[in-house]
Amino acid sequence: MPLIETKPVTPSQRFYVHNRAEVSKKRPEKSLTKHVHRKKGRNAYGRITSRRRGGGHKRLYRTIDFKRNKLDMNAEVLAIEYDPNRSAHIALVKYEDGEKRYIIAAAGMKEGDVVRNSNDKIAFDNGNCMPMKFLPPTTSMFALELLPGKGAQLVRSAGQSAQLIKIEEKNVTVKLPSGEIRLINANCKATIGEVSNGTHQNATVGKAGRSRWLGKRPRVRGVAMNPVDHPMGGGEGRTSGGGHPMSPWGQLSKGFPTRKRSKTTNNMILVRRNGRKFSR
Repeated sequence: MPLIETKPVTPSQRFYVHNRAEVSKKRPEKSLTKHVHRKKGRNAYGRITSRRRGGGHKRLYRTIDFKRNKLDMNAEVLAIEYDPNRSAHIALVKYEDGEKRYIIAAAGMKEGDVVRNSNDKIAFDNGNCMPMKFLPPTTSMFALELLPGKGAQLVRSAGQSAQLIKIEEKNVTVKLPSGEIRLINANCKATIGEVSNGTHQNATVGKAGRSRWLGKRPRVRGVAMNPVDHPMGGGEGRTSGGGHPMSPWGQLSKGFPTRKRSKTTNNMILVRRNGRKFSR
């Protein structure tokens, strides 16, 4: 999918680079959409718990089939559509019995393609979904389950793919896009290929207003604040903050591990994303 740079006839277009969306212009499938209340970073008490969120354009939520549990039945791709709720594109598929569902679109998937889900070994075609124990090593895959039947939780962003390294009796060894190498139950499903819209990360918004359309509010650097507002604030002139970068509440960041050592799934991680073996 090519990146488009327009002639900057306005200041906002000078740094604007966007994807040429090769997606259908049809309205989303009405039976597969619903309204979802946008929390804008607030919790049940109305207090901000996730900063810098709010505003933005209205969105309809597209119900995505992450479980791919309609088995051993061909599904024809009717359209590749844009989804404002994720970076990847989605595919509207229609099964042989007439049911329609949305799935995460694989790179190269187009209208008229046929995909299939199964709990057994099927063809290694782009977009097919099956348990990882049936996939050959070095297979590129996405939409990985962490627990059998729970639905895809890993590798769902645009352009991402994981690699199958080794298959054992109960577990498979997978290298994730972050570089982390971990064990996953061999009965967990994955989709063959990589996620669509791979040029998403190369696009630039070009102006602050476009970020506001996406529901992102302004961010103020901690070093630009006063000492009363942030641990890295204050100082004479322009200072870098000094010490280790941290949050306003003192939580170290940028390299400091925040994963709990008592987490039950730590024994499934062989190599962390920083290249180090996980210390237990």
